[in-house]
Amino acid sequence: MTQTNYSWLLILLLFFFAQAVKPDKAALNIEHPKPASQFIIDQWERIQQSLPFNDTRDFVNAKRGFQGRLKPNIIKNDKDEVVWNNDVYKFLEEDAPDTVNPSLWRQSRLTHLDGLYLVTQGIYQVRGLDLSHTTFIEGDEGVVIIDPLTSEETGAAALALYQEHRGTERDIKAIIYTHPHVDHFGGVKGFVTDEDIEKKDIKVLAPQGFLEHAVSENVFAGTAMSRRSAYMFGAALSRGPEGQIGAGLGQSVPTGTITLIVPNDEISYTGENRTIDGIDMVFQMAPNTEAPAEMLIYFPKLKALCAAEDATHTFHNILTLRGAEVRDPNSWAKHLTETIDMFGGQTEVVFASHHWPTWGVEEVVEFLTSQRDLYAYVHGQTLRLLNKGYNGPEIAEMMTLPPALDKTWSARGYYGSISHNVKAIYQRYMGWFDGNPAHLWEHTPVERAKRYVQLAGGMGQTIQNGREAFEAGDLRWAAEVLNHAVFSEPQNPEARALLADVYEQLGYGAENGPWRNFFISGTTELRNGSFGTPTQSASAELVSQLTPEMLFNALAAQINGPEAWDKKMTIEVIVPDAEVIYTLWLSNGALIYSTASQSRNVDVALTGTAKQLTVLAVYGPDPEALEKAGVKIDGDKTALDTFSSLLDKGDPNFNIVTP
Repeated sequence: MTQTNYSWLLILLLFFFAQAVKPDKAALNIEHPKPASQFIIDQWERIQQSLPFNDTRDFVNAKRGFQGRLKPNIIKNDKDEVVWNNDVYKFLEEDAPDTVNPSLWRQSRLTHLDGLYLVTQGIYQVRGLDLSHTTFIEGDEGVVIIDPLTSEETGAAALALYQEHRGTERDIKAIIYTHPHVDHFGGVKGFVTDEDIEKKDIKVLAPQGFLEHAVSENVFAGTAMSRRSAYMFGAALSRGPEGQIGAGLGQSVPTGTITLIVPNDEISYTGENRTIDGIDMVFQMAPNTEAPAEMLIYFPKLKALCAAEDATHTFHNILTLRGAEVRDPNSWAKHLTETIDMFGGQTEVVFASHHWPTWGVEEVVEFLTSQRDLYAYVHGQTLRLLNKGYNGPEIAEMMTLPPALDKTWSARGYYGSISHNVKAIYQRYMGWFDGNPAHLWEHTPVERAKRYVQLAGGMGQTIQNGREAFEAGDLRWAAEVLNHAVFSEPQNPEARALLADVYEQLGYGAENGPWRNFFISGTTELRNGSFGTPTQSASAELVSQLTPEMLFNALAAQINGPEAWDKKMTIEVIVPDAEVIYTLWLSNGALIYSTASQSRNVDVALTGTAKQLTVLAVYGPDPEALEKAGVKIDGDKTALDTFSSLLDKGDPNFNIVTP
């Protein structure tokens, strides 16, 4: 197989945040964006009246401690290619237009703010140079870095901005990863090198389980996640009032070089302490919250709490729209209760790796309490209602937050909406089936669409029904009707154009950043054609951390079952540095592996270190590539060719808004 055929495996290693493209070069401009309809404009008036827009505390806090900014805030790689451009969002400094939900516009104005900020004595943050923030804790002689951003380029720019204002004499004493999402570790080599770690004895701290989850989260469904992430972050959308204005958690994600330095110090239990360069730290483990491995950090001398990504100024995702395993809001709420119990009443400032800090002992407790109550309430009420027989979509329509939470800006659904989070909780407990037998064996979307169009009286009548719903302001029904029309006749220009208009208005109306991006991405593809998966390749550091088991699981997920039904093959993989021998074989079209002693006749044997074997992630079982990487091959090399012929790569350009 060629390198191209295996490039999808590289994409698997990226977390969903590395899905953006350079908006000034690679964005697709939406053809003839339409103005907001009167129904959307009327909705804005209701929102303006129902939410406390006169409360400006967030703007005061977001600007507090400003030291200086990168001018221009445009970061390039060594090829002079733009990997980050925050200045493209300058339009957010204007008043909210009719084409953006005023609540989301407010959030994007806040997340657009950039620069170096003083959090409290000895703590500085660089914000707005990435989706996430990086934090500098100054010690006796040097500095400790928390969450070094997404890419090497943005990380280096953040360090340079800090040094510009704080001096270059402070050596980095430690790097801390709070959790294994790429926007919290991928920029590490913009701060330090592998040689620095060894020569200067720099500590690299992370929660237990970090490395496994950092590398493997997207292995099995990575191609699909990457394609959907392009929708979620509006990767191919032009930046502007009719396009992408942010993602709720931050503005966007950078391109650039994703790096990884393996942790050399693991935090494994709540209450564990470290003192580095005179900085005392108390760690709180928070697994199965926003990430499967996550930790919060309290600094007793500074009376400051790093909340990682468990308490931010939004309702976070229980299930991301790109796709992932459902998170546990019950565990999330319990860990925030523990946070309040451990550090509430003594913390004078809480900061996270997204958004802006909250100052004041009472204000910190209020903020953490509202975040805790948000996850606990939605979790509890979803369970209450599902036990009354309601399904996910029904509960989502019924869910109303208590007034105190509903009017709390940090509880608004800018990144995780109440609607899709409720459905995620239902899915976590009940699965995909709502119990109605009619939904056990439905037709595929295309076959259902054909039948609905026939039921409506043909394509002309279906489009007319959709148009009437659109003109009446019933955008949700218009989307459903016209989606059937497009899935029945994908190339029907009238159906496509009208559905694009509907999605556009739904995007204009969305308070949730990813919802807006999904709707307007759908509009873009209906009008301009598929933009595929604009993304970058995974870094060598990530690929090199794949374990043999991860490699085998990735290969197993690509076996073309029907083609392999009658194929028999046994491959032995010897990993000397791990002192493990694996046996792989095909069994009824499935690739199986085991470390148990096998009596099968081996067709071919591969011998190499775990890192040498990672060449499989790039080239697959290609004999020439394996030998070039130092992997020894014994036996019938043609067996590897047969193995390659059975691998069916994913399609990074699969359709979403058309069948």
